[in-house]
Amino acid sequence: MSHDLLKTVLSVQVDIVDGGHLSLDIAANEIAARAHEFINMPKESIPGEEIMGTATTPARPPFPPFTRDSAMQKVRLAEDGWNTRDPAKVALAYTIDSHWRNRSEFINGRNEIIAFLSRKWAKEIDYRLIKEMWAFTGNRIAVRFAYEWHDDSGHWYRSYGNENWEFNDDGLMASRYASINDLPILETDRKYHWGLGRRPDNHAGLSDLGL
Repeated sequence: MSHDLLKTVLSVQVDIVDGGHLSLDIAANEIAARAHEFINMPKESIPGEEIMGTATTPARPPFPPFTRDSAMQKVRLAEDGWNTRDPAKVALAYTIDSHWRNRSEFINGRNEIIAFLSRKWAKEIDYRLIKEMWAFTGNRIAVRFAYEWHDDSGHWYRSYGNENWEFNDDGLMASRYASINDLPILETDRKYHWGLGRRPDNHAGLSDLGL
C-alpha cells in the first residue's frame, strides 16, 4: 500500500455505535470511498528517466578483476544493452556518478547519460552496434566498435570508435572514454542487417566482417 493511501485510510473517522462496537459496514464503506477518491486523484507526473537516474542499481556481473572470458562477456552485455536503444535501461549499467567523455562531450552522472542517449538515438536512426574487446586488465577493459545508422534524410553512416572502460567492485561502469569517427556509406554498403535489437549469436563480429 502506498504511503499516501495508508495515511488516507488511517484518517478515516470510524463511527462507534452500540456500546463501543465498530460499525463495520460504515467503516468499510468509508475506507472504500476514501481509497477510491485517492486512486482517482490526478497524479503528479514523474518521468521514468529521473527515477532511473537516481535508482540504486543491483550489482552487474561479471565483476573485476576480469579474465579474458569475463571481459568478453562484459563487452557483449554492453553491446546488447546499447542495441536496445533504451536510455533509461542502458544507464543502469553505469554508476550514479559515472563520468564520460563521448567524442568532445563531457557527461557526468546517470541523468546526463540518459539525456545524452535520448538525443543520440533520436538522431541515429536504425542504430545497430557491434563491439569487440581489445584488451583488459584488473577493472579496466578497452573496446573497439562500429555501428551503422542513418539520419532523418536517409543518409547512412558507419561510425568507428574506441573506448576505455573502468568498473567499480559491483561491476558498474564508473568511467567511459570514447573517441568516434563517422564514415558516410551507401545503403548498399551496409554490413549490419539483423532486425533491430540484439545481434544474433550467429552474426559475424567486427573482425569477421573485416572491420
